Amino acid sequence: MAYLSFDKPVSKFKILDYTGNAAANVITGVGFAPAFSWFKSTSNTNSHAIFNTLMTTYSVSPNGNAAQYNGSGDGFTSLDSDGFTFNGSGGGGGTNASGFGYRSWNWIGGTTAVPSGSDVTVDACDINVAAGMGMYKYTGNNTVGAILKHGLGRTPQFIMIKNIDTATTDWACYHAKVDTDLTQAGDYFLRLNTTAARSDNDGYFADSVTTDTDIVLGADTPVNQNSQQLIMFAFCNVPGFSHMGSYYGTNRSSGQFVYTGFKPAYIMIKSAGGVEGWNIFDNLSNPVNVANKNLMANTNAALATNGTGAADKKIDILSNGFRIDSTSTELSPSGVNVIYAAFAEHPLVSNNGKAATAR
Repeated sequence: MAYLSFDKPVSKFKILDYTGNAAANVITGVGFAPAFSWFKSTSNTNSHAIFNTLMTTYSVSPNGNAAQYNGSGDGFTSLDSDGFTFNGSGGGGGTNASGFGYRSWNWIGGTTAVPSGSDVTVDACDINVAAGMGMYKYTGNNTVGAILKHGLGRTPQFIMIKNIDTATTDWACYHAKVDTDLTQAGDYFLRLNTTAARSDNDGYFADSVTTDTDIVLGADTPVNQNSQQLIMFAFCNVPGFSHMGSYYGTNRSSGQFVYTGFKPAYIMIKSAGGVEGWNIFDNLSNPVNVANKNLMANTNAALATNGTGAADKKIDILSNGFRIDSTSTELSPSGVNVIYAAFAEHPLVSNNGKAATAR
């Protein structure tokens, strides 16, 4: 049974660690030219930084609400054919400070041809149809119901948007399972940089569900401020590679199994209905189970090592999904809808017939 048009998810999404040196630092080993790289120090409390090909040396921080920031003053130089380059400017800042460990989550790009027909002006884009990922820099028009043509050919399930011109503007996130009734998905939004529960506001996604051609925007500043630029990252479900879904918490230590159809490399989890953080688990933090080390997308905290007790934050990463092994309200709040975004290390079964193995 074929799951992918490519056998190795690592050819589209790769996690890579490196050590900062506050000097010229060329990091290779991604395996492709990243279009979108998300950085976080695992050993200090510098903020997260997202760099991408549409913003050159400018970055945005998932754990903050500031406008775009010129990372060249903090050591960032470029995204390259097999990784990225830094220098010692500003002591290395949040991506290359001497002696600190860093993690990068990297996504491949694709075509830069802008799809026609959008109501907002799409200034630049980078779309990989096979991997179900699109990145768009656009200019807002403050119009309720404005459409952005995403060109992915399937329906985005998770969208992150940041107004890069306006300071103190929160991130806005759409998730297809933020409410389990799909007709209400566009009613609600989440804020990546806060612990806030889902909010019901038509100013964000115009009470509209995304389609295989359109992302519908409201008129509020975080998603569509007139004449200001915004950056959007959109992700679809691709069998064997990515899955954006949800589960209901049970608040049991022997918690629920969540099927993704692949062995996850990366899982970000957020209680949609609770005031909880965005927990990131990946296969570099814990190469074997139990996975009890995590970073938080909404804070600048270093990599945390949790305990192994019933209430500690921990999961098992399996060959076909993950299992919640915690009574933590961040991972398994009783009867509360929890959303996640997961990317694969290996498909359950790939085109070459090889099956994913347990950790």
